[in-house]
Amino acid sequence: MSIDRELMRGAGPVAVLKLLERGEMYGYEITEALSARTDGLLEMGQSTLYPLLYNLEAKGLIRSRWEESGARPRKYYSLTTAGKRRLTADVKQWQSALGAMQALGIVAGMEGALA
Repeated sequence: MSIDRELMRGAGPVAVLKLLERGEMYGYEITEALSARTDGLLEMGQSTLYPLLYNLEAKGLIRSRWEESGARPRKYYSLTTAGKRRLTADVKQWQSALGAMQALGIVAGMEGALA
């Protein structure tokens, strides 16, 4: 099963912010973690992930730094204070939306899914 493009547009940023809440990651790590933690449902290719990361960085929600260790340099991303505030607000909105969908019988068994 795959997620509709419009749903992914809303889910992608909060999913990336949530992953970065645990600590900094580089792009490939983010794509692998998204795929692994969501059983492939929120899988993103580079052509989707990197524009999303650039957008989040332009909004001041994440920051990046280059690290030159190993064979090639890697760009690591981490949450900013504004990103943490945004994540908190987004999680509340997603919980409300999921609660509404559950009340309609569209979603079942989602207790604590975004905790």
